Amino acid sequence: MNDRAALDLLLAHGELSRAQIGRLTGLSKPTASQMLARLEEAGLVVESGTSAGHRGPGAVLYTVNAAAGYAAGLDVTPGLITAAVADLTGRTLGTYELADPERLGPEVRQVEAALAGAARAAGLAPGALNRVVIGTPLAFDPKDGRLRYPSHLPGWQSPTLAAEFAEGLAVPVRCENDVNLAAVAEHRGGAARGRDDFFLLWNEEGIGGALMFGGRLHRGRSGGAGEVGFMPVPGTPLVRNVGAAQTGGYQDLAGCEAVPRIAERLGIDYRADIEGLRPLGGRPPQESVLRVATAVVEHAARARGGPYRALLEEFAVGVATGLASIAAVLDPELVVLSGGLMLAGGEPLRELVEAELDGLSVFRPPLVLGEVRERPVLRGALEDALTAVRDEVFDTSR
Repeated sequence: MNDRAALDLLLAHGELSRAQIGRLTGLSKPTASQMLARLEEAGLVVESGTSAGHRGPGAVLYTVNAAAGYAAGLDVTPGLITAAVADLTGRTLGTYELADPERLGPEVRQVEAALAGAARAAGLAPGALNRVVIGTPLAFDPKDGRLRYPSHLPGWQSPTLAAEFAEGLAVPVRCENDVNLAAVAEHRGGAARGRDDFFLLWNEEGIGGALMFGGRLHRGRSGGAGEVGFMPVPGTPLVRNVGAAQTGGYQDLAGCEAVPRIAERLGIDYRADIEGLRPLGGRPPQESVLRVATAVVEHAARARGGPYRALLEEFAVGVATGLASIAAVLDPELVVLSGGLMLAGGEPLRELVEAELDGLSVFRPPLVLGEVRERPVLRGALEDALTAVRDEVFDTSR
């Protein structure tokens, strides 16, 4: 326990002297010295220099040995896999983007190629990795290993995929829902720092949620907790067989597809107002809808009045409508708004959603914007993998 406490302190502070570690842990100087000698012999800490700024010789400073373990995270989306490798301190050493991964064939080969690229960028061999966490826009069923709702990721629906990864890759691999990983990123280093009970609402290609209770993710019986896009809400038709339709009430009401519909109903010619947008031209692919919706919401967030302000207000009503049901069930300590659409709306959208929620629900949790803006799913995957690597590497009881 003392060893782990010292290692966690070194991770938090970067480097500490023997006296500082003793003071922070409450250990005597002899005990702290013995502990550091043991950790140094195990290759878990190294000397990093000496302290300065006072009389007499400087004290030796220690830091965690960054090369004692490596973690990798992957963010899998249609047409792109992004991978990153971090050392034991959490410093990202290398990233790699694998475009059009389907051309490589089986998913094991896709993951293997992405990992090899990230390891190469980090100056490591793929075999140096201790653990990998893969983030996907799917729900991972812990009972049978199946990834659910995989229609937009052909091939990932195999019931034996987890076993295939275990057999085909030379490193332990775990799959996790992408929104869950965004919540991990916010909990470790974002808007939910210090909050062990919160709900994260993600609004990007689709609407999803993540629930954290007691500092642990709640995945549900089949891994589908947080699939709120399927949730029936007032103002939209009931969708039967939502698994086949891959949509639902909340997604229709407040997802990216709703933004162009609201704009057209209000008579907004957003194509002329938003620079760089290609004409929609009928029924565009999902990526184009998201791109258009994000640009329109960002433009609307800057509007002081007029039809764009009306658009933002109507969109906020849709977001708050679903949140009212979620708040009534969970009564969360905090709600984090994340994903491209919510962040594009920024503080103006957050304020409107909060005001609407105050009128719709007796439960009024604080609403904050996500702070992890750059690749939150990838960041969460790395953080999740790092936790497992540290637990493994820091186990000095063996």
